[in-house]
Amino acid sequence: MSEKWLEWAKRIQSIAQAGLAFSKDGYDIERYEELREISCEIFSEYTNTDMKKIHHLFKGEIGYPTPKVDVRGVVFQDDQILMVREKMDDCWSLPGGFCETGLSPSENIVKEIKEESGFDVIPVRLLAVLDTNKHPHPPQPFDYYKLFIQCKIVGGSAAAGLETQDIQFFPEQELPPLSSNRNTASQIKTLFEFLRNPEKETLLD
Repeated sequence: MSEKWLEWAKRIQSIAQAGLAFSKDGYDIERYEELREISCEIFSEYTNTDMKKIHHLFKGEIGYPTPKVDVRGVVFQDDQILMVREKMDDCWSLPGGFCETGLSPSENIVKEIKEESGFDVIPVRLLAVLDTNKHPHPPQPFDYYKLFIQCKIVGGSAAAGLETQDIQFFPEQELPPLSSNRNTASQIKTLFEFLRNPEKETLLD
């Protein structure tokens, strides 16, 4: 779903990052730094973002570039889906976030759902592994794999966290304004297919 400029800029950034991670030659390092600068200029131009902010974002990425992993909890109750209202953009998303080092995907989603919604859950099933590049997310500087994990509530109660301000369950036909960086309407609607058909196979991009 990416725009061409975004694909090119991310590819240039990826080549630059890999080159800076492994190159020992001073001249090559200069060239890779120039490539990274070009990528920053492209992002800054097309997103109207301050060049310094983009440069700081990319400079913090070291080592061989790989997609980042994001987990999202899918919790159904009375034919409705659990969502949390994000403080960052005042929109709604499935509870979740980036996977933390040292925790498995299942452990990460249990932690995220507890912190963002107040509910204690157990993971039940992996529903989907999706690549943000293949879905209508807004342009983003990095590639992300999203793991949608169905969970069952076993305790706790609705309570906002440090990053959330409200918790509600929504029916499929009454979805709230969504935080589109985190999840899209088409993704949420696809997840409801698993509610109607528990035998549906796991989705893989």
